Amino acid sequence: MGDMIHRLQQPGRRRWWLPAALVGVLGLVGCATGPQFDTQDTLSMLTPSRVAMSDEGATGEQVVWGGMIVNTRNLEEATQLEILAYPLDRRQRPRTERTPQGRFMVRVPGYLESVDYSPGRLLTVTGTLERTVTGQVGETPYRYPVLGAEDHYLWPREDEPGTTRPRFNIGIGVILSN
Repeated sequence: MGDMIHRLQQPGRRRWWLPAALVGVLGLVGCATGPQFDTQDTLSMLTPSRVAMSDEGATGEQVVWGGMIVNTRNLEEATQLEILAYPLDRRQRPRTERTPQGRFMVRVPGYLESVDYSPGRLLTVTGTLERTVTGQVGETPYRYPVLGAEDHYLWPREDEPGTTRPRFNIGIGVILSN
């Protein structure tokens, strides 16, 4: 033990750990992207399709839902978004490779720019279920759960600069990519 302390006290030996620790902390902070919604009081098993099919309703329940924006409509005091829901991953990002979980409407107070909140963009939202309304998907009648947004996160487009995920590979072989 005394030998280890002696080696750390030698000039040049103890300086390496501070920059290494700083790089490590900055690396971890840089990976923490996306929303950090509190899901403690939310019902994770409640999906838009379950709420739409239920006659008893889930009015007043807290949920965290996400999906792909289908339509954006600016109203007088809020913006109404129609969302095609998908399951969320551990970062609360919609998993569009999975089976959709129905559609829902979300009302966000204030004005949201419809160019930014355009069809195809991914959104995660937390809020309270207000009611169910009847609308249409094409020619088909549809029951939409309406979520009053308390917070939301618009995910960056995958093709925007700076939005690619970090890649780290170890191994021997050939990698082909576009």
